[in-house]
Amino acid sequence: MEISGKKSLFLIIVATVVLFFLSYVIGEAILQNKSYNFMVKYTTADNIPSDDIILVVIDNKSLASIGVWPWRREKTIDIFDFLEFHTDAKVIAYDAIVMAPDKENPASDKYFFKNIKKYNKLVSGIGFIDTGFEEYINKDEYNKLLATKTDITVEDKRSKKEKEKSFYKSFTPFLEEYFKNIRYLGTVNTHQDQDGYIRRIDQLVNYDGKLYPSLGLSAYSKFTGIKNFVIDDEYIRGKNDKYSLKIPYENKNGIIYDYIYFYRTNDGMYSHKIISASDVIKSMERIRKGQKPILDPEIFKDKAVFVGANANAQALYDVKRTPISDTLAGVDIQATNLNNLLDSLFYTKTGKLYDLFTVLFVFLAVMVFVSVLPISTALLCTSLTMLLYFIFAFIMYDHRVAVGLIMPEIFMLFAIGCGYSFKYLVEGRKKEKIQSAMSKYISKDVMKSVVQNIDSIKLGGKRAEVTVLFADIRGFTSISEQLSAVEVTNILNEYFSELVPVIEEYHGVLNKFMGDAILAIFGEPIQDEKHPVNAVFCANKMLKKVKALQEKWLLEGKPKIEIGIGISTGEVFIGNIGSETRLEYTVIGDTVNTASRIENYNKVYRTNFLISEETYLRVQKYVDVIKIREVSIRGKAKKINIYEVLRILDV
Repeated sequence: MEISGKKSLFLIIVATVVLFFLSYVIGEAILQNKSYNFMVKYTTADNIPSDDIILVVIDNKSLASIGVWPWRREKTIDIFDFLEFHTDAKVIAYDAIVMAPDKENPASDKYFFKNIKKYNKLVSGIGFIDTGFEEYINKDEYNKLLATKTDITVEDKRSKKEKEKSFYKSFTPFLEEYFKNIRYLGTVNTHQDQDGYIRRIDQLVNYDGKLYPSLGLSAYSKFTGIKNFVIDDEYIRGKNDKYSLKIPYENKNGIIYDYIYFYRTNDGMYSHKIISASDVIKSMERIRKGQKPILDPEIFKDKAVFVGANANAQALYDVKRTPISDTLAGVDIQATNLNNLLDSLFYTKTGKLYDLFTVLFVFLAVMVFVSVLPISTALLCTSLTMLLYFIFAFIMYDHRVAVGLIMPEIFMLFAIGCGYSFKYLVEGRKKEKIQSAMSKYISKDVMKSVVQNIDSIKLGGKRAEVTVLFADIRGFTSISEQLSAVEVTNILNEYFSELVPVIEEYHGVLNKFMGDAILAIFGEPIQDEKHPVNAVFCANKMLKKVKALQEKWLLEGKPKIEIGIGISTGEVFIGNIGSETRLEYTVIGDTVNTASRIENYNKVYRTNFLISEETYLRVQKYVDVIKIREVSIRGKAKKINIYEVLRILDV
């Protein structure tokens, strides 16, 4: 089924739109996060973490020095005692959730629970979860107790549409005595994307009608003294005489999170300064003995200290996949959150509508390049656009605005493919129309040869053996005098419409119309070893077509016409003649003249179909003929024999 030009264009546009959005959705899901990782990694390579943050880590050195894990909980109290009472640290953030009792050392648990309530600088971790409490936990009592575990107030000025209900249904089931005695809690929830990478952190969690802060925000409050925060539809804000905070956030399922601004790591595991927990414990032990501690307490002065674990032990190994490293310590991620708050450094991620508009804009821009510019210029402009956008993306990431990188670049390449495919289809249809139109003026086979050798068309040709057929209408001049110009044209058009397909059927090439005459060539440019036979068969069928036309025109009251056909075989010059600006593909030579002269003898001998002796010698087993006689051909010194073809034989 042939599709019209308008329908074809419509289908191409629809296909392009469908492919565009399908590719966008798939690319967004698969590639966008990868490009985000790439940009974050290379734009944060020189970001220096704050000296105001120190990590105290239960590391491999600690296990080697103190002993294998698990330790008695007095060791944890040693860490907190040293930091709380023997240093001027501003805040201690404990990146751990105490849930399991020490069954082998219940006295150790009792000591731990008794002492944990004495620390004013300590904020411990809590994890919110999306499943309900176990049956043994008194939900109402736990929720009521949780509300007392923060001294931060958050005034919620968000519009109703931003106040989504949280999907968190409970929180980590603390040991009851620990939960009662710990003073402050902060959520350690990080947001792990589908590909396993952590790019965001929960800054506030909407749980049971109240907003609970992250461990980092709780530490920030103690570090700066800011206790009151305000959240509107765009930012979380906090301010006092010395510090000012403005956090851009996103809200989903009641979780208010922001994108982490990472800092460089020297070992792929830590950005911030680390101190082995064993050195802190031993320092505390020495102080109790009245000895000088291993660590100088001054190194913790006015610092925020994060205590956590990361060692080669099953219960302690805590690394996460992040854009800057696949092995970044979990405690360092919590510390990085505080670092972001202190530096007021946050990523603002562009929205999906902006990303779609950007992709659509660059796609259409490249489509315009392809449509209006030469291919080399269009490709140059596209390359420059891709480079400029790449530079733009790096600048935006340097200014902490996370724009889409890979999708616009991919869709610029996609636009080149779509643009040139579209252009190819449109120009292909134009070319087909042109070729179709030109084939009405010159032979289709000549047209095909021209198209195939478009880069080598020039004056000149070759000598070749062909068979030339010349057909002419008898007495057409007198017939045309009796008819109007329109009637003459209609008769000729119908006559040629019947005969030209016959020529093509027998591998002939219509060379030209000469008034009411037809000149056809067999053997070139279509290679055909049986060109004399096909020329004779063609002539025979042409005569039958004319006979059918005679009967038809008789019924229509049109004049009867007769035609004469002359055929000659021999060598000719065939090719392009004319000038550099105007060529004609034709044949020149004695064989052409002979065919024309032989056709004229049809009038003399009252015949319709005459062939030369050279042709006869090639086709004699296919035809029944009568030798007419030797005749003179103008321009030829010797006479030649001509033959009338009576019928085609069944061979």
